[in-house]
Amino acid sequence: MGRLTSIQATPILPGAAEGEILASDVPLSFWGGFDPDTGDIIDRRHPLAGQNARGRVLVIPAGRGSCSGSGVLLEAIRNGTAPAAILTSHVDPIIGLGAILGDELYAAYPVIATVTDAERDLLQTGDWLSIADDGRLTISRRES
Repeated sequence: MGRLTSIQATPILPGAAEGEILASDVPLSFWGGFDPDTGDIIDRRHPLAGQNARGRVLVIPAGRGSCSGSGVLLEAIRNGTAPAAILTSHVDPIIGLGAILGDELYAAYPVIATVTDAERDLLQTGDWLSIADDGRLTISRRES
């Protein structure tokens, strides 16, 4: 890994997490776009189609679509296939609800935080991200 960059996110569901970044500038619907049995992104029209988000830091502008996405995220948490963290540029109540239910029902959840659009653009697929309880993000740049 290369140089480190640090930015401050706004924790929505705080906690410490780390993982490889999986980033897109396109919103993702968990309902019909994410397989809770495998952690695969299955929306064939999404730029991350075919990628696996299990244990990674999913970086998207926002969720998209149905309130059923909370249930899909909850199922992924139960199955152990959820991302380690989800960073968005806007508070997403559907994603947040799924994570909160995971904490309540299974004592497990992906860390949820928001960053600005400009900060989100700094988070690139393949880089490593560590998230502190206070929302401090430390990015280890992948060496090219």
